[in-house]
Amino acid sequence: MSLAIVHSRAQLGITSPAVTVEVHLSGGLPGLAIVGLPETAVKESKERVRSALIHAGFDFPQRRITVNLAPADLPKEGGRYDLAIALGILQASGQLKSTCLDQHEVVAELALSGEIRAIRGALPVSLACGQAGRTLIVPAANADEATLLGDTPVIAVAHLLDVCAYLSGKTRMEYHQPTVTGLTVPAMADLVDVKGQYQARRALEVAAAGQLNLLFSGPPGSGKSLLAACLPGILPPLTLAERLEVASVHSLVGLPVQACCQGQRPFRAVHHTASAVALVGGGSNHPRPGEISLATQGVLFLDEMPEFPRRVLDLLREPMETGKILISRAISKVEYPAAFQLVGAMNPCPCGYYQDGTDRCLCSPDQIRRYQGRVSGPLLDRIDLQLWVSALPANTLLQPAEPAESSAQVRERVAAARQRQQQRQGYSNRYLQGRALDVHCELNPETRSLLLRAMQRLHVSARGCHRILRVARTLADLDADTDIQQHHLLEALAFRGLAVQRGLPATAEMPPAAPDD
Repeated sequence: MSLAIVHSRAQLGITSPAVTVEVHLSGGLPGLAIVGLPETAVKESKERVRSALIHAGFDFPQRRITVNLAPADLPKEGGRYDLAIALGILQASGQLKSTCLDQHEVVAELALSGEIRAIRGALPVSLACGQAGRTLIVPAANADEATLLGDTPVIAVAHLLDVCAYLSGKTRMEYHQPTVTGLTVPAMADLVDVKGQYQARRALEVAAAGQLNLLFSGPPGSGKSLLAACLPGILPPLTLAERLEVASVHSLVGLPVQACCQGQRPFRAVHHTASAVALVGGGSNHPRPGEISLATQGVLFLDEMPEFPRRVLDLLREPMETGKILISRAISKVEYPAAFQLVGAMNPCPCGYYQDGTDRCLCSPDQIRRYQGRVSGPLLDRIDLQLWVSALPANTLLQPAEPAESSAQVRERVAAARQRQQQRQGYSNRYLQGRALDVHCELNPETRSLLLRAMQRLHVSARGCHRILRVARTLADLDADTDIQQHHLLEALAFRGLAVQRGLPATAEMPPAAPDD
């Protein structure tokens, strides 16, 4: 047979579309040509395949070899097609006689010695292969990852000779079983270690219950970073669908996936020197996921937000609304998930001590205005809860901590509130909009009048009004109330913290209501 067909998988975002590797041997001058929109690493596979076959004791056919990677309009990248091309050459030249090659999919890179090297994105490949009803052949280094989720049959191989012996029936290989080892998960910050800051603790609970965005503003050392680090500990574990999504993104960039497969939500703390590509993803021809995608279904923490370039911060506006990011390039468009919870922290001025109760701040009003203006108004408008965090007095800081609720106790209330949202509308309050917002956030006449006065006095935008309603709905869910009460709306208005945008500490007090006309 001069034509062989081997099944493989490409990488397109977090999906793995099927690729058919067709190998044809014909007369003519010896040579190997690869077609089907291959990029440089794929074109170079002919040299790796040639050396691997010779080193493993096979004959490299001295004929004209044409390798077609179908579909032809799908960009192909990386060395993941090496093993499929090698097996196709062996099958087409009669050196490999296998009747079961069509029931397998092959994704692996070859070394010059014939050894098989790991690839990125083994988990999405495994999930797609299982849906197609085939057995997956992967490098031994990727076998544990490929079997973490789903029930795809996986064959782990370490050398080209092992694959050939298995496919030809000379060797029997069992399906790989994931190795059970003691997984060391970094300890998460616990709310029991937070002294005081009861309003900030409450804001964390509300943000976790509604999957809402949160901004802490306050002087240095007030505990903003510690509070943000406590948020993952009070979030409910990932659902199965969320685990598949998070693990697929992490697999694409070569990060460990064991923690997210066990339900732990990601926490990504980004330094303010991060570029736009690092934050939202991108690249020249084949875009890679950025920090917002690595934080999907988890927390994206931006410390010192005004130190980020304003252009970079504004790139977050669309993903915060849609929960995804579409990266367009000349030859491809890739969509990555970006359903992250944004937690930001900022100082009120360049020195950090404005409005901290002392006279240490020497910043001029113009410096303060420019510093706070680095975070744009449209971005602030998309942050549901904005809170002033005051520094703790010295006597409170040095005294033994009072008994406080742990993250586990708060997580139970958060999980119960999330469950109420799922039963009522099928998703978290973060995604309430349009008609669903009107139905599930209906206000009684007195509460509606209060919101109307607040919007007029504080110049709240339409988006800000919807954010306030979502926070109020979440507060009602935490209290197991069917309807939004007036005290829920008052607390939501306080958490909106419009005064923070002006460099003033936010309080829970409403401005005096004007008499009705």
